[in-house]
Amino acid sequence: MNDYNRPDKLREECGVFGIYSNNCHDVASMSYYALYALQHRGQESCGIAVNTEGDIVHHKAMGLVPEVFSEKILDGLQGSSAVGHVRYSTTGASLLANAQPLVVKYKDGKMALAHNGNLVNASEIREKLEENGAIFQSTIDSEIMAYLISRYRGHNNSIEEAIFEMMKEVKGSYALVVLTPKKLLGIRDPFGIRPLCIGMLGDSYVLASETCALDAIGANFIRDVEPGEIVAISDEGLSSIKTNLENESKLCIFEHIYFARPDSYIDGASVYRARFEAGRLLAIENPVEADLVIGVPDSGITAALGYSEQSGIPYAQGFIKNRYVGRTFIQPDQGKREMSVRIKLNAMRNAIEGKRVIMVDDSIVRGTTSKRIVQLLRDAGATEVHLKISSPPVKWPCYFGIDTPSRKHLTAACHTVDEIKKMIGADSLSYLSIEGLISTPVGSKCGFCKACFDGDYPMQVPGEGNKFSCDGSQKE
Repeated sequence: MNDYNRPDKLREECGVFGIYSNNCHDVASMSYYALYALQHRGQESCGIAVNTEGDIVHHKAMGLVPEVFSEKILDGLQGSSAVGHVRYSTTGASLLANAQPLVVKYKDGKMALAHNGNLVNASEIREKLEENGAIFQSTIDSEIMAYLISRYRGHNNSIEEAIFEMMKEVKGSYALVVLTPKKLLGIRDPFGIRPLCIGMLGDSYVLASETCALDAIGANFIRDVEPGEIVAISDEGLSSIKTNLENESKLCIFEHIYFARPDSYIDGASVYRARFEAGRLLAIENPVEADLVIGVPDSGITAALGYSEQSGIPYAQGFIKNRYVGRTFIQPDQGKREMSVRIKLNAMRNAIEGKRVIMVDDSIVRGTTSKRIVQLLRDAGATEVHLKISSPPVKWPCYFGIDTPSRKHLTAACHTVDEIKKMIGADSLSYLSIEGLISTPVGSKCGFCKACFDGDYPMQVPGEGNKFSCDGSQKE
């Protein structure tokens, strides 16, 4: 089952990539393969912009990377540097006008910008700019950042200074790659909420949301961009500007729980190991007698392996995932939703029948899909189903680039664990503790934002202290 078709899952943000070539790499093809590796971060639209002879040309469209880019299109994107983007909309509708990279012309030149994240003061800034005559072509906050950089560029000596001025004005999360006719720049927000790393391919520098994109093109990892840092890459090499804006780092913990690919490393920690450790600690905190452990594909499998190893209960493949159900799968009407789950995912009766089953998944948002998957196991003959979640209960919305519903749609915000257990039909339900979760990214060099679990946001957010309650009314 494609996680993108699971309504009970948090949605990915976006993925960004950039390359500055010093030895004539085919930058469009390199961007294509890197974006393919980042496809899990966004499946609505994608695009590549290339610097060619002082101009910036681009192609972007709705759809997956292999759907949008043909060999002919890539052949038409020849140049010395490039930026790319895969998108899932968190701010702005799913429209071609909102696809990235954004390519803008301004008084002092041209630039392309690709953004992963979300600004919490975007509406406020946009309103002020529009009152002063600004015209926007899209509904995304990324265009606000591009507009501010363009405006500040006219009053500063360099693009780096213009970016710094923009950073002082915006609030929220962002991992940016910016392409100009002479430079490639990478920028990370002062809290480091969204990931961004630096690699090298021969003598060429690359920037990417995850290290799996570096692996895809044979690049070597150098380091992560630090919170509040601007890195500029040109013919003179790489330079770093440490702004005075950096704060205590607050990487989104869901990168390790769900969003990032298991083969990636983020801020010093292996995503695979973090998920394995989450499963292992889950077994320590929440033991139960059972015959086998299974993981919900794909995100729950690694944690299930950790649970199995720690508990000594055998791991088994509990589900078969239909890998031919893509993003265009037609959702049936309400009366056929059970069939839609069975088309995407089917239980392995031979492994499950007559067994007490521990099912490991990464999170519960609404609980609807969990209920259907538990029923699949019942129908396949499981005598008991114990649901173990490798993260704490999700109780608060995210404002930093993850598509989470309001509190009234977050099951854990409105119901106790026992109530959720009864709703989904499991024999038992337990979550990993916050303390356990934070310890799982072994070797991490950063702190974490865990506001979706405890409501402790790293900055003031819209509606903080005035959240929607479970009945839809507003709390004082």
